[in-house]
Amino acid sequence: MVSAMEIVEHSPSDGIYAPVGGEYAHAAEVRNPTRFLYTSGTMGLDPEGVAGQDIKAQIGLVWDNLRRLLAAADMTVDNVVRVVQYIRDVDYDEPVSRARVDALGGRLVPTIMMCAQTLVPEWLVEVEIIAAA
Repeated sequence: MVSAMEIVEHSPSDGIYAPVGGEYAHAAEVRNPTRFLYTSGTMGLDPEGVAGQDIKAQIGLVWDNLRRLLAAADMTVDNVVRVVQYIRDVDYDEPVSRARVDALGGRLVPTIMMCAQTLVPEWLVEVEIIAAA
Protein backbone atom coordinates (compact mmCIF):
# COMPACT_ATOMS: atom_id res chain seq x y z
CA MET A 1 0.00 0.00 0.00
CA VAL A 2 1.32 3.45 -0.96
CA SER A 3 1.46 5.97 1.86
CA ALA A 4 -0.38 9.26 1.44
CA MET A 5 1.62 12.31 0.48
CA GLU A 6 2.63 14.49 3.40
CA ILE A 7 4.17 17.98 3.51
CA VAL A 8 6.34 18.64 6.55
CA GLU A 9 7.46 22.20 7.28
CA HIS A 10 11.04 22.62 8.49
CA SER A 11 11.94 25.95 10.07
CA PRO A 12 14.42 25.06 12.81
CA SER A 13 15.18 27.69 15.41
CA ASP A 14 18.62 26.42 16.39
CA GLY A 15 21.56 27.86 14.47
CA ILE A 16 19.57 29.64 11.75
CA TYR A 17 17.66 32.91 11.59
CA ALA A 18 13.88 32.87 11.90
CA PRO A 19 11.89 33.25 8.66
CA VAL A 20 11.87 37.00 8.01
CA GLY A 21 8.36 38.28 8.68
CA GLY A 22 7.31 34.78 9.77
CA GLU A 23 5.19 34.24 6.64
CA TYR A 24 7.11 31.38 5.00
CA ALA A 25 8.96 28.17 5.87
CA HIS A 26 12.70 27.73 5.44
CA ALA A 27 12.07 24.29 3.91
CA ALA A 28 9.33 21.80 3.16
CA GLU A 29 9.83 18.07 2.95
CA VAL A 30 7.44 16.33 0.57
CA ARG A 31 6.98 12.71 1.57
CA ASN A 32 5.54 10.14 -0.84
CA PRO A 33 4.50 12.37 -3.75
CA THR A 34 3.33 10.70 -6.95
CA ARG A 35 3.03 13.80 -9.15
CA PHE A 36 4.45 17.32 -9.42
CA LEU A 37 3.16 20.45 -11.16
CA TYR A 38 5.58 23.21 -12.18
CA THR A 39 4.04 26.42 -13.47
CA SER A 40 5.58 29.08 -15.62
CA GLY A 41 5.56 32.61 -14.29
CA THR A 42 1.88 33.53 -14.05
CA MET A 43 0.87 37.15 -14.47
CA GLY A 44 -2.11 39.20 -13.27
CA LEU A 45 -3.89 39.04 -16.62
CA ASP A 46 -7.58 38.38 -17.22
CA PRO A 47 -8.75 35.74 -19.76
CA GLU A 48 -8.37 38.31 -22.57
CA GLY A 49 -4.76 38.98 -21.57
CA VAL A 50 -5.46 42.39 -20.03
CA ALA A 51 -3.50 43.33 -16.90
CA GLY A 52 -5.34 44.28 -13.73
CA GLN A 53 -5.41 48.02 -12.97
CA ASP A 54 -3.19 47.90 -9.87
CA ILE A 55 -1.14 45.50 -7.76
CA LYS A 56 -4.12 44.28 -5.73
CA ALA A 57 -6.12 43.50 -8.86
CA GLN A 58 -3.15 41.81 -10.49
CA ILE A 59 -2.19 39.61 -7.53
CA GLY A 60 -5.84 38.55 -7.26
CA LEU A 61 -5.77 37.55 -10.94
CA VAL A 62 -2.46 35.74 -10.43
CA TRP A 63 -3.92 33.51 -7.73
CA ASP A 64 -7.13 32.98 -9.74
CA ASN A 65 -4.98 31.87 -12.68
CA LEU A 66 -2.84 29.62 -10.47
CA ARG A 67 -5.99 27.98 -9.03
CA ARG A 68 -7.11 27.23 -12.60
CA LEU A 69 -3.75 25.67 -13.46
CA LEU A 70 -3.86 23.61 -10.27
CA ALA A 71 -7.43 22.48 -11.01
CA ALA A 72 -6.36 21.37 -14.49
CA ALA A 73 -3.95 18.98 -12.73
CA ASP A 74 -6.63 17.92 -10.21
CA MET A 75 -4.87 19.86 -7.45
CA THR A 76 -5.66 22.81 -5.18
CA VAL A 77 -3.62 25.43 -3.31
CA ASP A 78 -3.24 22.78 -0.59
CA ASN A 79 -0.80 21.03 -2.96
CA VAL A 80 1.51 24.07 -3.33
CA VAL A 81 4.96 23.32 -1.89
CA ARG A 82 6.99 26.31 -3.18
CA VAL A 83 6.26 29.87 -4.36
CA VAL A 84 8.54 32.20 -6.34
CA GLN A 85 7.33 35.80 -6.67
CA TYR A 86 8.68 38.58 -8.87
CA ILE A 87 7.53 42.13 -8.17
CA ARG A 88 8.23 45.25 -10.22
CA ASP A 89 8.44 47.59 -7.20
CA VAL A 90 9.56 46.92 -3.61
CA ASP A 91 6.37 48.63 -2.39
CA TYR A 92 4.43 45.59 -3.69
CA ASP A 93 5.97 43.30 -1.07
CA GLU A 94 3.17 43.65 1.49
CA PRO A 95 0.13 43.12 -0.78
CA VAL A 96 1.82 40.25 -2.64
CA SER A 97 2.90 38.55 0.60
CA ARG A 98 -0.57 39.02 2.11
CA ALA A 99 -2.23 37.55 -1.00
CA ARG A 100 0.07 34.49 -0.83
CA VAL A 101 -0.64 33.90 2.86
CA ASP A 102 -4.39 34.30 2.25
CA ALA A 103 -4.38 32.08 -0.85
CA LEU A 104 -2.58 29.31 1.04
CA GLY A 105 -4.89 29.64 4.05
CA GLY A 106 -1.98 30.62 6.30
CA ARG A 107 0.00 27.48 5.41
CA LEU A 108 3.72 28.28 5.28
CA VAL A 109 5.79 27.07 2.33
CA PRO A 110 9.31 27.91 1.11
CA THR A 111 9.00 31.24 -0.68
CA ILE A 112 11.20 33.76 -2.41
CA MET A 113 10.38 37.27 -3.59
CA MET A 114 12.55 39.24 -5.98
CA CYS A 115 12.20 42.76 -7.29
CA ALA A 116 12.79 42.69 -11.05
CA GLN A 117 11.92 44.59 -14.18
CA THR A 118 9.08 42.88 -16.03
CA LEU A 119 8.92 42.40 -19.79
CA VAL A 120 5.90 44.68 -20.04
CA PRO A 121 5.66 47.76 -17.78
CA GLU A 122 1.98 47.09 -16.99
CA TRP A 123 2.84 43.65 -15.54
CA LEU A 124 3.43 44.38 -11.85
CA VAL A 125 3.80 40.85 -10.46
CA GLU A 126 4.58 37.34 -11.67
CA VAL A 127 4.34 34.17 -9.59
CA GLU A 128 5.44 30.61 -10.25
CA ILE A 129 4.65 27.62 -8.06
CA ILE A 130 5.57 24.01 -7.54
CA ALA A 131 2.79 21.71 -6.36
CA ALA A 132 2.88 18.03 -5.37
CA ALA A 133 0.25 15.34 -4.95
